[in-house]
Amino acid sequence: MHVLADDAARVRPHCETIEPERLISPLVFSSPHSGRAYPAAFLAASALDLQTLRSSEDVAVDELFAAAPLYGAPLLRANFPRAFLDVNREPYELDPKLFDQAPPHYANTRSLRVAGGLGTLARVVAEGRAIYRDRVPLAEGLARIEAFYKPYHARLEALMNRTERQFGAVYLIDCHSMPSRVPTGDSRRPYEPINADIVIGDRYGASCDPAFSHKVHALLSGMGYRVARNKPYAGGFITENYAIRSHNRHVLQIEINRALYMDEKSLTLGPGFAGLKADLTRLIAQIAPAGARTGLGLNGAWRQAAE
Repeated sequence: MHVLADDAARVRPHCETIEPERLISPLVFSSPHSGRAYPAAFLAASALDLQTLRSSEDVAVDELFAAAPLYGAPLLRANFPRAFLDVNREPYELDPKLFDQAPPHYANTRSLRVAGGLGTLARVVAEGRAIYRDRVPLAEGLARIEAFYKPYHARLEALMNRTERQFGAVYLIDCHSMPSRVPTGDSRRPYEPINADIVIGDRYGASCDPAFSHKVHALLSGMGYRVARNKPYAGGFITENYAIRSHNRHVLQIEINRALYMDEKSLTLGPGFAGLKADLTRLIAQIAPAGARTGLGLNGAWRQAAE
């Protein structure tokens, strides 16, 4: 895994799709936060060093799910980092504290994510550390949305539409990592561990067929992982925005505890990475081919397996 932190990052596409040789699965995989190409101008404007900026990165999540195309499903990944622009937000969740002038009237400036400094352009990274030395020109922020955010979502929508046309349904797996500890807001006990290895989020059944969620839960639990549902992560903008269960469009978010596979301080991969990747490959192998085997009966097949 290589971090690109200079102008060489410009040669990489902002996002890319790793396609299967044949599309034989109703699944689409998305890794929106694993990007590691840091533009030089962004680094120059930041008050933080690269290591600190990377604390918000879903390190190597795209690599953990890299087997998806081998089993007939595309994998879409962002190459730009989350600290630079976050595609798991509304397109215009804009923080007035960040910009040199007021955001446009159509921007959402009052969401809880904006209040926490984590809008479409984040104001802070982990532990509330401010990213920028000075306010960001609003024109620069809007330009990032046009050049990075909109192409990612256009590609994701196109992949989902293509899969839905072929199989009559589409299941988006939105892939993320989570810190092993979360802030409590209590100065006496500032952090507490997340008591789960993996959290799967389906917005309490609103974004995904519960039979499919249960199947994924059961498979991961059967591999020995502590699996939680919807707490503390039920799903973000992508999970909410792309799910239309009445039209057979389903989204399941998967959050992986970083302590399983990396050193959270140095951001280096640890000895658990290979085993975790192998297990996730097994998971993909068991859920991805369902559409090829059962055609439009895939929902029933998963429900029967879950029961």
